[in-house]
Amino acid sequence: MKKSLLIINLGTPNKPTYLSVFKYLRQFLMDGRVININPILRFFLVNFIIVPIRSFSSSKIYKQVWDKDTGSPLLHNTEKLAEKLRDKLTDYDVEFAMRYQNPSIESVLDKMLLKNPDEIIVLPLFPHYAAATTGSVYEEISRIISKKWVVPKITFINQFYDNQKFIDAWVEKANKFDINEYDKIIFSYHGIPNSHVDNVYQNSICSDHDCELKITDKNKFCYKATTYETTKILAKRLNISSDKYIVTFQSRLTNKWLTPFTDSVLEAMPKEGNTKILVFSPAFTADCLETIIEIGNEYTELFLKAGGEQLDYVESLNYSDSWTNAIIDIIK
Repeated sequence: MKKSLLIINLGTPNKPTYLSVFKYLRQFLMDGRVININPILRFFLVNFIIVPIRSFSSSKIYKQVWDKDTGSPLLHNTEKLAEKLRDKLTDYDVEFAMRYQNPSIESVLDKMLLKNPDEIIVLPLFPHYAAATTGSVYEEISRIISKKWVVPKITFINQFYDNQKFIDAWVEKANKFDINEYDKIIFSYHGIPNSHVDNVYQNSICSDHDCELKITDKNKFCYKATTYETTKILAKRLNISSDKYIVTFQSRLTNKWLTPFTDSVLEAMPKEGNTKILVFSPAFTADCLETIIEIGNEYTELFLKAGGEQLDYVESLNYSDSWTNAIIDIIK
């Protein structure tokens, strides 16, 4: 049986230039699963307000994170991960794609289908299901496959937030730090609008459920619930008491996103006597702008200006052996 594996990450501009960033942001923000408002309103908001303005500041940030040899860290880390998977999964055809920009899902799928596989396993590299990430990938895969005359078996993996080997990979990264040296541990996840988590439920909203406490049949696809579950599992493995850590959400666009906000929490920490902080970002399996710049530079500067002494962040899984082994465990 001929099997193929397609791993998918969010995406990155082709270059750290205004035009490339413009194209990337436009494709990303025009996705109805990312900004779920009236399509006409979204078109004008994205094309005439958000993207033209944001592309200037974002291109400057991308230039900071861009490596002269390897380019985009997200693209580089994902490509290296695919290479490692090819070495270990010799009986699989392994490819990688980006939801936005290049290599596109459509171009990579076309390439894979030429080999006439019996099954394609699709793994979005997002541990926690969200409509704007995993859901968007599924919609794009469905759009492309629906046009094909011959469709092989498609196995779609929608989340793996509690996979044991995925947790092991994070524990390995965390063991490079002495947890006891820090006043507080922050588990910072990428934020999403409150409306996105509310849409998971029928006849209720997220705040009506105990998403911070446990996974239930009703909240098992709630992004907030699964991020809290990952945190609890990691905290238990690392012997971090519940009073020493906090779950936060970063990269918000408005104040109607999941709270508490990472930057606000960090700014308040020194006033509470917490001057040494360690930050995890378990939603990011590859280092990117949000970890390298947002946490590593912007949040660190914010924290130090507020009176903090030290802020360290745990490197993402990138293409470590333990993460490669976790993926093999997840797909098998």
